[in-house]
Amino acid sequence: MNEKWDKRYKDQEFAYGKEPNVFFKEWLSRFEPGSILMPADGEGRNGVFAAQLGWKVTSFDLSIKGQSKAVQLAKDNHVTLEYIVGDLEQLEFKRETFDAIGLVYAHFSAEKKSVFHKKLNDYLKEGGIIILEAFSKNHIYHNKLNPKVGGPKDIDMLYSKEEIITDFKNYEIVLLEEEEILLDEGKYHIGKGSVIRFVARKLGSNH
Repeated sequence: MNEKWDKRYKDQEFAYGKEPNVFFKEWLSRFEPGSILMPADGEGRNGVFAAQLGWKVTSFDLSIKGQSKAVQLAKDNHVTLEYIVGDLEQLEFKRETFDAIGLVYAHFSAEKKSVFHKKLNDYLKEGGIIILEAFSKNHIYHNKLNPKVGGPKDIDMLYSKEEIITDFKNYEIVLLEEEEILLDEGKYHIGKGSVIRFVARKLGSNH
């Protein structure tokens, strides 16, 4: 899998652009900066944006090429982030380490999706927030019409609102919606797509 992403990120051009995801940008700006974990942060556009707002950023992804571009992008913007190359399965943080988790098009294989979500939930502090935007199951239709819009071609890697509710049970939902949007992110997210958008706050164990 990392070969696929190394290949995608090896060009000088940024695969998904240098600007942060619009939804992530809008929502992260509403919260007080703390520590944030950015799984599947690719070339760092979202992690670098978070760092510019004053967040202490830990990014990770499978691609060493993505890492070097993210580190350079951070440098160009006079910020720093910690960027770990590896698989979520190998990654270990202490429980309740982060104030926020940003999941921007972090698509995992069907059998790992819920397991990973549970792991990420463990890393989030009580009262911490999750901001997620990912392709919905209905996106399959848009991808067939226009492959340039990107996204997994395996429907099980795509999201439904029901899955989100199941995987993030102990959360106060601030926003959960499925929307059709026009994407304009680099050269791999172009055109109309169907996405799930989710913002929620982790509740204490007594809820």
